[in-house]
Amino acid sequence: MIEWINLAILLLSTVLTLSFYVKSVGPAALAKKIGDKAYKRCTLYRMLSALFMTIAMVNYVLYIFYPLPLPLAERFPWSRWISILIAILIALPSGYLWFRGMKDAGLETMIVKKEHSLYGGIYEIIRHPQAVGELPFWFVIAFLLHSPFLVLYSIIWAPIFWMMSMAEERDLIIRYGKTYEDYRRDVGAFFPKRKR
Repeated sequence: MIEWINLAILLLSTVLTLSFYVKSVGPAALAKKIGDKAYKRCTLYRMLSALFMTIAMVNYVLYIFYPLPLPLAERFPWSRWISILIAILIALPSGYLWFRGMKDAGLETMIVKKEHSLYGGIYEIIRHPQAVGELPFWFVIAFLLHSPFLVLYSIIWAPIFWMMSMAEERDLIIRYGKTYEDYRRDVGAFFPKRKR
C-alpha cells in the first residue's frame, strides 16, 4: 500500500513541479494583467516548484524501501559500484553546466525580477544550461539508488524540462522582443549552434 501512495505522491509532485515552474516563468505576461506584483508571485511559484521537485526526490529515495510489485528487477544485475560510476560520469559534465548556469544567472535562478537582463557567460553558448545540467541529475539519483524503475521514470523529466524551457522562452520574447528572437536565432537551446 505504501508503495502505491509513494508513486501517487511522486506523480503528483512531478506534475506540480512542471505546473508551478511554467507559472513562474511567465512574469511579463502576468504583469500585463496584474502589474509589477507579478514578479513576486512568479518567485512564489518558483519556490513552490522547487518544493515539489524536492518532494519528488524524496519519493525516489522512498521507492528503494517501498518498490512497486512490478515484473522488473528491483536492482540492476551489476554491482552497485558500476551504478555509482555511471552516476559520477553523468554528474560531472551535467553538474558543470547546471552550476555554471546558476552562477551566470545569479539570483534570478530562484528570484524573478523585473530588472532581469539577458545573461552572459555560458548563456552565450546555450540558452538553457541549467535545464541541460539539471535534467540528468534525475538519472544520477536513480543510478545512485541502483534502481531500474527510477532510471525508466527519469525519462519523464526530459519532456518536462523541454516544456519548462519553451514556456520560459515565450515570456522572454514578450519581455525582450526582437533582441531575444535574434538571440534564439544565434544560440542553440540545448546544444551549441555551429557558427554560420
